[in-house]
Amino acid sequence: MRRWCLLVLGSWALAAQGAPGALAACRLKGVEHEALCGSLSRPLDPARPEGVRFDLHFAVLPALARHKKPDPVFFIAGGPGQSAIGLAGPLSQLLGRFGQRRDIVLVDQRGTGRSASLDCGAEPATLPLREQADPQRQVQRARDCLRRLQALPHGDLRHYTTTLAMADLDAVRRALGAPRINLVAASYGTRAALEYLRLYPQQVRRMVLDGVAPADMGLPEASSLDAQASFDALLAACEQDADCQARHPELRKNWHVLLDSLPRPVRVAHPLTGRDEELLLTRDMLLGLVRSALYSPALASALPAALGEAAAGRLAPLVGLASATGPARGGAALSQGMHFSVVCAEDSAGAAAPPPTVDFGPGLATMYREVCAFWPRGVVPEGFRQVPPSPVPVLLLSGGMDPATPPRHAERVAAALGAHARHEVVPQAGHGVMALPCVRDAVFRFVDAADDGTALRLDLGCARAIPRPSFFVPPGGATTP
Repeated sequence: MRRWCLLVLGSWALAAQGAPGALAACRLKGVEHEALCGSLSRPLDPARPEGVRFDLHFAVLPALARHKKPDPVFFIAGGPGQSAIGLAGPLSQLLGRFGQRRDIVLVDQRGTGRSASLDCGAEPATLPLREQADPQRQVQRARDCLRRLQALPHGDLRHYTTTLAMADLDAVRRALGAPRINLVAASYGTRAALEYLRLYPQQVRRMVLDGVAPADMGLPEASSLDAQASFDALLAACEQDADCQARHPELRKNWHVLLDSLPRPVRVAHPLTGRDEELLLTRDMLLGLVRSALYSPALASALPAALGEAAAGRLAPLVGLASATGPARGGAALSQGMHFSVVCAEDSAGAAAPPPTVDFGPGLATMYREVCAFWPRGVVPEGFRQVPPSPVPVLLLSGGMDPATPPRHAERVAAALGAHARHEVVPQAGHGVMALPCVRDAVFRFVDAADDGTALRLDLGCARAIPRPSFFVPPGGATTP
């Protein structure tokens, strides 16, 4: 305990940022050791510092070394809408090696977690599938949530942009007295990290971007094109795999037959309650189920079998695959209010529909367009969608089968970042690759490298050799000779 007291009373005194005098020892769910928690008072609108303020919460997983490195690792969560502190348990395992010599800092971005939360409240997982899949229900829930959020003291939803959040992040850096920081970011968090680099390039030492989602991505439009590319790659892989091709010889043809048969009534057991439900299976509903499974190669390997069952009117396998993702499976729940505040301000919610050759149509874009028509929009600063050359090493990571942030987005970001950028693709990986042991080790070596040249020369050949998971064979099904 003496070490904790020294940390709290000595080197962890915070600079004057409207913060308490020191961090306090705290326990975070899933973290084995005590952490240090603190908060800063921040203006909701920086142009009116005397106006509404909120408490920005953050946590520090202290380094184990007696003489730690002066540049901590800041993790930026995805979504948009995830709480970084809410991910402390899995992150303490994923990034634990950093903790030997560097502090790990988790900041709940404004609108998430305990930082002026814009949580709309989660619907019960036992909700009937028909209601879960109803897009108009989702739009109405957003309307109802907006009314509740706007009644909060921090309810001016124009002030939850990525740019403002990165000013908050830098306030935490200053409060902790770190001259430079290392940024590790995932999915939407990569957009936030790029904005931090644009605004505060001198404060960054190294940056790791896992699943790059840049500010010019245009989420609704990109979601259809990127999901289509991932699904087409799955179909092609099945056609090139002798066993999968033998089991599903007309997979591509049967897929289009299935799409053309919709809408149609189906009967399916709810994956949690087990109750049989009757619902009208629509095209958007089917595509949403498939899109969810594509995030994980292990789940996607079962799609050919699940689609065969769906074509025969048995939807349970496909629903089961889709239900295997989400907060209940280790991810943090999204703060939907913060999510819509970011997407409606920063992405092209009114984007044109995808071309008619794309199966994954405008369903997702339509929902965002309807919500963003009434959701308050913040101001996006000039230059926000531009990526200037980086003065420090940046490691960009992409999964070749990722349906959300595929390599095409990281490629143009790496080109803009210039000579200090290194883009690595793990061909057979999905959304998020840093959890792969080979990649995680490379990330540690990249950040720990003593000089920039060594960091940029790291070898990631092992990641490129990771195989695609074998296609799923139902229990009792013999492998085709």
